[in-house]
Amino acid sequence: MPFTLDAIDRKIVSLLLEDGRISSAEITRRIGHVSERAVRYRIERLIRSGVIRVSAVVDPHAVGFAVIGDVLIDVAPGKLQDVAAQIVQFDNVSYVAGSVGEGDLSIQVYARDTEELLRFVNEVVGKVPGVTRTKTAMVPWKLKDVYQWHVPAGVTDEGRSTG
Repeated sequence: MPFTLDAIDRKIVSLLLEDGRISSAEITRRIGHVSERAVRYRIERLIRSGVIRVSAVVDPHAVGFAVIGDVLIDVAPGKLQDVAAQIVQFDNVSYVAGSVGEGDLSIQVYARDTEELLRFVNEVVGKVPGVTRTKTAMVPWKLKDVYQWHVPAGVTDEGRSTG
């Protein structure tokens, strides 16, 4: 059963997305009609239920990883979970997911330059037992990242879309 978010929960989540270190007192001030105790309770409930996780997010560009590659991987039958488990272990891989359509796995890789990216895909990912083919797309920029996703405004408290 999906967790039910009301307007106050959504506002708390939005404020935490802007600044994960914002205090309960500041959230209370910005929302205006809820107590600090209620805000603290709601944050704990959102964390406990798995709706949110408050953590640091590293900017790869700031630490020298300016090149991003999206890689689609074809995997031999029966090897998908084994390949995925190995790829998750690589430090410069930020995202691993099963995919439907072209490729069996979709991963995102950060590298210092294009040469490093291509070397990693060809010499590391391509040699994982069970990988049969890779296809790499360079990502020159991002406007929105996964940690910036908000609950859509048109979703009702029951979790259904209003339009």
